[in-house]
Amino acid sequence: MTEEVIDVKGKNLFIKFNNSFENKPTIVFLHDSLGSVELWRDFPEKLAEATQCNVLAYDRLGYGKSFPMITHERENDYMELEAEVLNDLLSELNIKDTILFGHSDGGTIALIAASKYSEKVKAVICEAGHIFVEDITVKGVEEALNAYNTTNLPQRLEKYHGDKVETIVKAWTEIWLSEKFRTWNIESFLKNITSPLLFIQGEADEYGTLNQVEKTVSQVTGTADKFIIPNIGHTPHKESPEIVLNRSIEFINSVIN
Repeated sequence: MTEEVIDVKGKNLFIKFNNSFENKPTIVFLHDSLGSVELWRDFPEKLAEATQCNVLAYDRLGYGKSFPMITHERENDYMELEAEVLNDLLSELNIKDTILFGHSDGGTIALIAASKYSEKVKAVICEAGHIFVEDITVKGVEEALNAYNTTNLPQRLEKYHGDKVETIVKAWTEIWLSEKFRTWNIESFLKNITSPLLFIQGEADEYGTLNQVEKTVSQVTGTADKFIIPNIGHTPHKESPEIVLNRSIEFINSVIN
């Protein structure tokens, strides 16, 4: 895996990239709202090695080892804009055949990208993504903000994001807790998703109900499978890594072989 910071239309993004498998797709990992490349740990490498695919993981602007975001202020379309950045990054690296693996916000970005840039997307694994706002999501964000203000969470996040922590927390919590975001909904994108989809969710996800899964898989045009894991919360790939890894391998092999 090579590591570097590259300029993508003025945005300096940190990437980890391995393209040693000729004529194989690239699995692209899209982290969650407080995530980073480093927080995926060894999951990307394990999945890429098991499927003999190339792999790309990157920190969105403001996260991890990428440069800071210009402002914490966001509009309702911020994940659509991130899907555009992803498309620009793929063009910069000349990647034309991808399997998107996105968690939480990253899962939503993967769905939008699969809808808008279908010619580059061979398949999608959406883990705990959202397509609309639910009361449980707002409650989860409120509890995360409370933990940020009352525990050592800021120090734990500094390990991965350095001095950018306060900005990314404000960026995430302020938009999700705003009144204007209650109307946010990306269901209109789903009909344009033609690539195979695997939606993974923990049955005890503290940020979303299974309605997120059901309403997604029922509206995409391509084939769609759901994988619901009992007694698992919002981060299945960390809480039950082997189960998620094995199901993801099975899905990817069915797509590429």
